[in-house]
Amino acid sequence: MKQFEIWWAKLPGPAGRRPVLLLSRNDAYKYLNKFIVAEITTTIRAIPVEVSLGRREGMASPCVANLDNVRTVAKVWLESKAGVLAQARHAEVKRAMGYALGWEELIEPGSDQL
Repeated sequence: MKQFEIWWAKLPGPAGRRPVLLLSRNDAYKYLNKFIVAEITTTIRAIPVEVSLGRREGMASPCVANLDNVRTVAKVWLESKAGVLAQARHAEVKRAMGYALGWEELIEPGSDQL
């Protein structure tokens, strides 16, 4: 398991089985039993908190990682790796998280606003 991988997760209801984007730092997967993930959905609203995903990332159809829907999941809920987000796209996730949390410095790198 690594940050920015996509895994199938069996989440408690009502979410159920769905893909998630791993967000925890890489060394956390060796030591922790719970991780931070963003839920992936086929409901696409084209808003700044979404990161588009598709076949290149291992998804069967167009979908998005929604950074408004971040949660902690137990390691045992993660069933199988579905794909990975290319390194060149990691900044998109950080920017979307910046929008979700109102962190201007992640939205506009180099900004002096806090």
